[in-house]
Amino acid sequence: MRPTVSGRTGGCIMKRVLVALLAISMAAGVLTGCGSKGSDKTFTVGFDAEFPPYGYRDDNGEYVGFDLDLAAEVCKRQGWELVKQPIDWDAKDMELSSGAIDCIWNGFTMNGREDAYTWTEPYVDNSQVFVVAAASGVQNKEELADKVVAVQKDSSALAALNDEENTDNIALRDSFAQLIEYADYNTAFMDLEQGAVDAVAIDIGVAQYQIAQREAGKFVMLQGEDNKLAVEQYAVGFLKGNDELRNTVQKTLDEMAADGTFTQIAEKWGLTDSVCLGK
Repeated sequence: MRPTVSGRTGGCIMKRVLVALLAISMAAGVLTGCGSKGSDKTFTVGFDAEFPPYGYRDDNGEYVGFDLDLAAEVCKRQGWELVKQPIDWDAKDMELSSGAIDCIWNGFTMNGREDAYTWTEPYVDNSQVFVVAAASGVQNKEELADKVVAVQKDSSALAALNDEENTDNIALRDSFAQLIEYADYNTAFMDLEQGAVDAVAIDIGVAQYQIAQREAGKFVMLQGEDNKLAVEQYAVGFLKGNDELRNTVQKTLDEMAADGTFTQIAEKWGLTDSVCLGK
């Protein structure tokens, strides 16, 4: 028969176990805590991996883009490790609220969402536009009546088309033969190329990138202010109330704008005409 442990001996064992657990807990806190500059803090950026030039997977399988370069520079200056976390755009709020990511940084429109997140200052002025095949002959958005139009799910373009306060956009949307929502713009452009859709409603920076990646002269943006769906701004979105992290990132972005690094990164990605930070 196995001997029982006496109360005193059992108490000593329990104390040792508790001390060990406390030590482990404290060590974990040091490793995972939100450290300051020079610490081992990780900074996890949530982004849509199908949203060039802001964030996407390149031909080498690497996650690259304007926003990811900005985040990398912020991390470099703060001594943080950057974690690039591709997310399902429909699940971005769940990812943020669960703590799986520290921020949403990927061509993220702040307009209409001002009270839902803690935001940095805007750093990109953006417009929603239409792209069509050059051979279509379409020159203005009214000519998209009875046409099939593509848009990304949960995108700013979709929000603009569904904006009940904008009667012109609602009338335009209702004139389409069909409005098809896509998981990403790459697939939408493939269908545009094949003639499965007649137009794509899209952010202007993404439109410029997509057009440049394809056969020259094959696609065009509808030109002119009257052909824009909406004008908006991009910013970095943090969990509501996370002012400390937001302020650290904002201060670093301001420093990057002041010393010219922000502009250099924008030039690399062909976005000098779109950025507004420091102007």
